[in-house]
Amino acid sequence: MTDLPERPASRASPSVARVLKAALAFLVLPGMVAFAVPLLIFKPDDSRAFALWPGAPLLGVGVFLLLWCVRDFYVEGKGTLAPWSPPQHLVVTGLYRFSRNPMYVAVMLILIAWAAGFRSRALTIYAVAVATAFHLRVVFGEEPWLARRYGEEWVRYQAKVRRWLGWAKPHR
Repeated sequence: MTDLPERPASRASPSVARVLKAALAFLVLPGMVAFAVPLLIFKPDDSRAFALWPGAPLLGVGVFLLLWCVRDFYVEGKGTLAPWSPPQHLVVTGLYRFSRNPMYVAVMLILIAWAAGFRSRALTIYAVAVATAFHLRVVFGEEPWLARRYGEEWVRYQAKVRRWLGWAKPHR
């Protein structure tokens, strides 16, 4: 019998702990904000049915974008979207080339989809409250933290990519 050399861990074989952290972060954070709370507000037993137009397409796009962002945090950033297990690297690929906060944008699309799909004033008010909370969190919490953690890399990224939506900022 020969001793085989140990194979280095490949990028495609993540640790089970990291996968579980990512799943938990997804369920606890956007899962609660984008799915659990809206369904509690609307109460699914309500007699109004979810309208296919415009709710369903927006919901599908929002979920797709959210999952894409979570994947980028996990694969490119080597972390999760949770503050208790943040990415180890600044994520600037994928949707993060067009928005510094595409995950929040995706959650807002999901909330708008619920409000439109159920034609719900309560869900619309909830979406506005969440958008306001997201903005305050980003401006007063996340951006200062990112500046401290990533320094010049953050400054260059911030100068190039808009906070919410849009193409690259015009060169000054």
